[in-house]
Amino acid sequence: MKLVLLILALSSISIFAFAQEETTPPPKVYPVALPNYDEETATRLQIFLDNNYFAPGKIDGKMGEFFRKALISYKHARAMPKTGAVDQWMLDQVPVTYTTYTVREEDLKLVGKVPGSKAEQAKLKWLPYTSLLEFVAERYHSAESYIQKLNPEKNWEHLQPGEVLKVPNVLPFEVEKFAEGKVPENPAFANRKVFVDTGEHLLEVFDNDQLVCVFPITPGSKTLPAPVGTWKILGATVWPWFRYDEGMLNYGVRTENYYNLPPGPNNLVGVLWMGLNKPGIGIHGTNNPETIGRAASHGCIRLANWDAARVKDVVSVGNTVLIF
Repeated sequence: MKLVLLILALSSISIFAFAQEETTPPPKVYPVALPNYDEETATRLQIFLDNNYFAPGKIDGKMGEFFRKALISYKHARAMPKTGAVDQWMLDQVPVTYTTYTVREEDLKLVGKVPGSKAEQAKLKWLPYTSLLEFVAERYHSAESYIQKLNPEKNWEHLQPGEVLKVPNVLPFEVEKFAEGKVPENPAFANRKVFVDTGEHLLEVFDNDQLVCVFPITPGSKTLPAPVGTWKILGATVWPWFRYDEGMLNYGVRTENYYNLPPGPNNLVGVLWMGLNKPGIGIHGTNNPETIGRAASHGCIRLANWDAARVKDVVSVGNTVLIF
């Protein structure tokens, strides 16, 4: 009888401990109105937030949805009043709004033609940028239209090495510095958790109760939504090859009719694949950052390449991922 009571007591403790470890979504903090900032002020704030890993989406000098969420999330994380007011000290961190970028000879090696068919893409060794405009816009986390607006006299079809471009003064995504390979575990981040808010289109990372960063995402679609539940990061790869299987992408069913697409910025999963313990589902980059938060994905968590590259540096293999 004592043995039975002891087993029941231990079972109760185990159940209680499991309940204590359950991951619950963080409270929402976003519904705050913003003033109508002028373009340069908006750009400076976007740069400040982006440099601090509270990503406002692509930099475009506009007061968009992700700008508002990033600003309020940053203030929430720093225990500041959650208002949309301009804080001068934030602007002071970006004293120079714009900088310049000089087109280099080696940049041309990152640009080329990408065939439309997956069968032809699978024959290549690399899926490059399709234009220098695409390369520069991604390097400076910007909308292509904004880069064009900042450089109205440029002939984007015939840019040459040595030409100087005006760009936002954000920490650049230096694509040439990323090497293909596995991302190792980071024991310092073992207790971090990733929260994927499919309603707000945000990925948040917490270290215990401290919000570390926020990035805009596209989380699945109506026909193939991101799988709600608690998962684990099984592994992460920089410049992954991608198994393009329409059965898996459209219906979640793996088939033998597929193409192995080579790495590169125009691979469908971009610079990073971070696989979860849910077959076919991962956190990854994209070949089209303009679609983040708007177009649908095939059940995965899609980020702009410059954000995906930073996510890998703030989480670890083995971390819990809560999709809700």
